[in-house]
Amino acid sequence: MIGPQQEATLAGVARLLSAPTEHGPGLAAHRAHFGPLPAPGEAGLIDPVTRSGLRGRGGAGFPTGRKIAAVAAAGGRPVVVANGCAGEPVSGKDHVLLELAPHLVLDGALAVATSLGADEVLLCVHRGDPIAPSLRVAVAERGEEGRAARLVEIPGRYAASEESALVNFINTGTARPTAKPPRPYERGVGGRPTMIANVETLAHVALVARYGADWFRAVGTADSPGTTLVTVGGAVAYPGVLEVALGTTLGEILELAGGRTGPVGALLVGGLGGGWLPAEPGAAVRLDHADLRKAGAALGVGTVLAMPAGVCGVTETARIASYLAAESARQCGPCMFGLPAVAADLWSLSGAAGDPMTIMRRLRRRLGLLPGRGACGHPDGFARFVRGALDTFADDFRGHAHGRPCPGDGRAWLRLPASGDSTPAGWR
Repeated sequence: MIGPQQEATLAGVARLLSAPTEHGPGLAAHRAHFGPLPAPGEAGLIDPVTRSGLRGRGGAGFPTGRKIAAVAAAGGRPVVVANGCAGEPVSGKDHVLLELAPHLVLDGALAVATSLGADEVLLCVHRGDPIAPSLRVAVAERGEEGRAARLVEIPGRYAASEESALVNFINTGTARPTAKPPRPYERGVGGRPTMIANVETLAHVALVARYGADWFRAVGTADSPGTTLVTVGGAVAYPGVLEVALGTTLGEILELAGGRTGPVGALLVGGLGGGWLPAEPGAAVRLDHADLRKAGAALGVGTVLAMPAGVCGVTETARIASYLAAESARQCGPCMFGLPAVAADLWSLSGAAGDPMTIMRRLRRRLGLLPGRGACGHPDGFARFVRGALDTFADDFRGHAHGRPCPGDGRAWLRLPASGDSTPAGWR
């Protein structure tokens, strides 16, 4: 939860979460606060969204205007998919947005559909998500306007929220990612061009449609304009979801969450597919695509998690790597063999099993074989995560490699869910 001081501090930049909550997330309260959604002009949404500089908030940070333009250029009657699957277990932003402002997401999805001439809008969440019943109510509230929209519930697997996995599930009932090309914007749901966007991205589209590109760029940076939702957790006083201007430093974000509750050893930025940064100088890095890339991390799904000092970086990396390996779709070489092998190497280092220098050499060699070879981006994110750990926790790894006592106190600071059913039934 966010404390009163943080609510006051955030009032100047709150956009997506600016609506008062005392009247609930219903359509009447939504329109009273944000006003009507204007019809797209002759050029549709492509021009204002492109000029706004909006980039996707689901992980890759691809320019949204270019994505809409690619679907428009593909021809035919497209489909719009709003991705609200909380695939990252450490990110709560999409759930909070759908709970507090579902109609802002629907505004964006329906506006994109109108602009593209699409006759179908699919809002995807994980199966069993408690937000699903209220989303059905929100869709029903749209009446005739929302006739094209429907809710789709996807299996609750980490890789099932990847865009090709969503298309595969909608088409075949199996939520495993598929090899690309063709990409969804070329041939997606039902073989039609498909615009897939994260729900936060679509909520920003709704604001750009209302207020324009210049308004959107009034906050943020030149490379990364606008605001973004950030899940803050770990060693902070008020873990939760904040809306901040892009360009805010990671240290400032921790302060907005009530400050650190003790010494911090490292920051995990961008989710489990993001990257580790040392607490210092990581706190000075801005939440900006270019700055994060230069530092070795990524905005990803918008998380800033403060790992308490005293936690062993080797053991924590092994634990998270094991979860990621277990959550893979197991349909390509890197996921079937590479991810479990890297996780096993990390556990061997953590427990001083085998010759540590040999294990380190093998680990680095295996990491080099993962990127660019998978059916989806899961192996790439996995490799980035582990490589970041090797740099950030270099002292811990060096100590384990030389047989010195582990500096960790045995704590597991990050709560991860149990891995899902790995059989074919678990993906349907």
